[in-house]
Amino acid sequence: QLQASGGGLVQAGGSLRLSCVASGGTFSRYVMGWFRQAPGKEREFVAGISRSGESTDRTDSVKGRFTISRDNAKNTGYLQMNSLTPEDTAVYYCAADRSINYWEARKGNFGSWGQGTQVTVSS
Repeated sequence: QLQASGGGLVQAGGSLRLSCVASGGTFSRYVMGWFRQAPGKEREFVAGISRSGESTDRTDSVKGRFTISRDNAKNTGYLQMNSLTPEDTAVYYCAADRSINYWEARKGNFGSWGQGTQVTVSS
């Protein structure tokens, strides 16, 4: 199971850090990903991270602003979001899967999904 948290309301230019706590498995065996879905839009890939945390992938629109990381000892993944814009407003979901590689994360074929946390960026 995955539990995402850390969303909220922030002004443009601000920062938030999302957390995703995993339970029920060996976290280090799972590739992790973050996705988001804005109102009226399809879910989109944000970032993915390998099992060890050494390799990451991010969608172009967040490069230089968002950082994905993980702490396997704490069974927790993170998404640090800086320089937020109103276009980042969405429900953010974390996901995990033990059978894919991190470079496949953007396909969205994850077996486990968190419940989502709302991020709202005001202008």
